[in-house]
Amino acid sequence: MKLVIVGGVAGGASAAARARRLSEDAEVVVFERGPDVSFANCGLPYYVGGEIATRDKLLVVTPDRLRERFRLDVRTRSSVEAIDRARKVVRVRDLATGREYEEGYDKLILAPGAAPVRPPLPGIDLPGVFTLRTLQDVDRIKARLDAGVARAVLLGGGFISLELAENLARRGVATTVVEKNDQPLTPFDPEMTTPVVAALAANGVTLRLGDTAEAVESAADGLCVRLKSGLSLPARLVVFGVGVRPENALAVGAGLAVGPRGGVRVNEHMQTSDPDVYAVGDAVEVTDFVTGEPAQVPLAGPANRQGRIAADHALGRPAARYRGTQGTAIVRVFDTVAAITGASEKVLRRAGRAYRKVYVHPAHHAGYYPGAEGMTLKLLFDPAGGKLLGAQAVGGAGVDKRIDVLAVAIQAGLTVFDLEEAELAYAPQFGSAKDPVNMAGFVAAGLLRGDHPQVDAEAALGGYFLLDVRTPAEFAAGHIPGAVNVPVDELRGRLAELPRDRPVAAYCQVGQRGYLATRVLLQAGFRAANVGGGFATYRLHHPGRESSH
Repeated sequence: MKLVIVGGVAGGASAAARARRLSEDAEVVVFERGPDVSFANCGLPYYVGGEIATRDKLLVVTPDRLRERFRLDVRTRSSVEAIDRARKVVRVRDLATGREYEEGYDKLILAPGAAPVRPPLPGIDLPGVFTLRTLQDVDRIKARLDAGVARAVLLGGGFISLELAENLARRGVATTVVEKNDQPLTPFDPEMTTPVVAALAANGVTLRLGDTAEAVESAADGLCVRLKSGLSLPARLVVFGVGVRPENALAVGAGLAVGPRGGVRVNEHMQTSDPDVYAVGDAVEVTDFVTGEPAQVPLAGPANRQGRIAADHALGRPAARYRGTQGTAIVRVFDTVAAITGASEKVLRRAGRAYRKVYVHPAHHAGYYPGAEGMTLKLLFDPAGGKLLGAQAVGGAGVDKRIDVLAVAIQAGLTVFDLEEAELAYAPQFGSAKDPVNMAGFVAAGLLRGDHPQVDAEAALGGYFLLDVRTPAEFAAGHIPGAVNVPVDELRGRLAELPRDRPVAAYCQVGQRGYLATRVLLQAGFRAANVGGGFATYRLHHPGRESSH
């Protein structure tokens, strides 16, 4: 059997190696347009900043290693120009010599990836304007920086742009990030990016939200980015990071089905509309694991798994199936870490899916052990049976651990009641006896059981009597406007001060004392609810809008 793979990096290289492990007899040919068949594009920003010191560390595997270890026919600098599905051949152009030839296949795997979006703006081709996707891109950017750059403008506020902003700032480059939406990291819900925005500001990165570039122009000292708002930003380095688009030209030219956003349509075996042609990685349209809707999710982990599944199925393992993508992702922005898995609140609203949510603000390990760092964990779940739908976390240490646990829980179809019972490793330097995952389960399960009615922190609170049950010192340092302070330890003796003709919304700093107050009030005959996640969550939704005295 002859397997031809178009493209390397994550999906294609994984498919090739898997195919050889399954069959020593198969003829496996890999065509790669660039000089590097497999490299760590997620590490590119850290090479720019020097955290990854040498370029060779970005090479996951070289063409020679694939030839020697796996006996693969790897042809770099080779561009597949067309597919003839009737004859089962591809037309290849050798970029070094210009020679064109045909190569036959029994099965074909397309892994062309995605290309950075380059909007048709004036000046986008000027010297000093780049995208960051390949090793050649990073070489050009690094050369520009090494020649001396004082100011940089990054267009787009996604994962790569924020990682690049951090690394430019660490090199002493004054950096501005321009994002057309009202938040960076658009897969996240807006309030979960509030600490990320604060981290950028604290480290000297300027973030301009709700603005876009209209043109890049030459200037006496380099470049100038003219924004829609009328502002002009001087720079010697401009990097576009406004998204990627599937490299679907081969598929379209071959008459394969593509989705409305350009992703190549595949079934659960990664087969295209032609059963002898597979597609994997950033070029394909996937199924959202939670909503079941078509989605475009360019991530390395799914691409690797898809490549493996395509190779399995192509080489005679019909049970190989891709379960869908849930978009598990993580980013570090200076000392702040943000991670997400499953559906966001925005996605669930668009899908018309019923959901509830809770926030908890635990430490990443036992508070009595030195070095505990706080985090915010948001959990989204089905109101009927508590099935997990999504999670987001932001903080420092320990965020990765919790989002990974919750990603597996979503894959397994677990509920918030299962999280209550989850048995996780505990020692004071690693976690708590009640892990943040357990705590999120306790709060969510209690909400569904009716133990503590909840009002969301971003909801209109004007109809409630707002009861702040923290200490007077905490209240004086900042509180929700209009709130009255009655500390929880005094609450039972001061119930007569509270109205019975309107509902009471109790809150504390993170939700626990508010929960205790809500239990006291409910059993005393009040109409009461806890403000979910407390004052800490209110501040995520309304940064800078608290009152103090």
